[in-house]
Amino acid sequence: MLNGRYLISSSLLSAALVAAAACTPLAEAQAPRALPPPTTIDARVQKLMAATKAKGIAVAVIDHGKVSYVNAFGVRNAKGDPLTTSTVMYGASLTKTVFTYHVLQLVDAGKLKLDTPIKDDLDQPLPLYPPDAKFPEKYGPYKDLASDPRWEKITPRMCLTHSTGFRNFYFTEPDQKLRIHFDPGSRYSYSGEGIILLQFVIEHGRKSQGLGIDVGELTDATFHRLGMTRTSLVWRPDFRSNLADGWNDKGQVEEHDERSKVRAAGSMDTTISDLAKFFAALVKGDGLSTASRREMTKPQLHIGTAQQFPNFAPELPASQQRKDLFAGLGVIVFDGPQGHGFFKGGHDGSTANTAVCIEKSQRCIVILSNDVRAEAGFSDLVQFILGDTGVPYDWEYGDYAGRSN
Repeated sequence: MLNGRYLISSSLLSAALVAAAACTPLAEAQAPRALPPPTTIDARVQKLMAATKAKGIAVAVIDHGKVSYVNAFGVRNAKGDPLTTSTVMYGASLTKTVFTYHVLQLVDAGKLKLDTPIKDDLDQPLPLYPPDAKFPEKYGPYKDLASDPRWEKITPRMCLTHSTGFRNFYFTEPDQKLRIHFDPGSRYSYSGEGIILLQFVIEHGRKSQGLGIDVGELTDATFHRLGMTRTSLVWRPDFRSNLADGWNDKGQVEEHDERSKVRAAGSMDTTISDLAKFFAALVKGDGLSTASRREMTKPQLHIGTAQQFPNFAPELPASQQRKDLFAGLGVIVFDGPQGHGFFKGGHDGSTANTAVCIEKSQRCIVILSNDVRAEAGFSDLVQFILGDTGVPYDWEYGDYAGRSN
């Protein structure tokens, strides 16, 4: 079932396979060729849905920094209501990229510095802050860090490159206590907890330097500027009229969670039409200084593990590591046949999302699915639409089912 609308597509696409996970970056980006026409993309998405049994999927393509294609397929709930380009879907960890964009706006405004330890942004030591009074579970139990002075080394850059040393979330620790597992900044290990810590610093930091900012209000200002009328980091009642439930890996329906508080690690609700506008702005650098936009997608911290999960996986021997795989800020960056690119995924039990962008051509594909089974077809669909990009999906997905990213 097709429920979308087409925009005129232009531009170019590329072919050639990135050699292997341990490949070195190619010296010169290949010229892309024309993107597939909308009807051809439609047919390929329907093929993906048939192969994976996914109930719903929405796709957007950005070319030269402009949205060129948006469409939605399938259903949004068990009643069979159609999934449309204005259906509100769970953004999952694509929230982290949106949050990073706003952190860099604060850097541009002089309110935050990427390499200044967070202790310098707070009025008291982090372990002395109690849990949020209104939402006790909103922030991790920072009192658990009182005996580990390494928290004082943590910087915003470490939070955004997943190198704080925290597990993904403190409540996944066997005793549900927050702890630092390695020297902050020394290696990559995915951590929503690190993102939540940076949200805490922005919201509870020193007002004298311009912090003490509500992250929900900060992001809402961008959503309004970009015309993202059905996007928020907190639940809105008006979403209910056109809202997507989800399907898990067993094909069972799971109701959409009404997230009552802002969590920068993954509380965003959005639509494919809205999120396409955000990634079009991001790939062009709209809303950021040239320096901050460059900082976001430059190689920050090399990643040497075979897969993203589980946390703290051992690094491969140097000869087997992919040489171009790095953490950027809020994204993963890589080099492939079409040049430098960045991507981010989003996943939970009934959600599968991905966004891949190529810098030189300012091309992106954004995929939102309310059925986690669709994830198995993402690599094929991205390659069909954008060509061979070198996006490291073997590292992103692997075979680990216990992730929440």
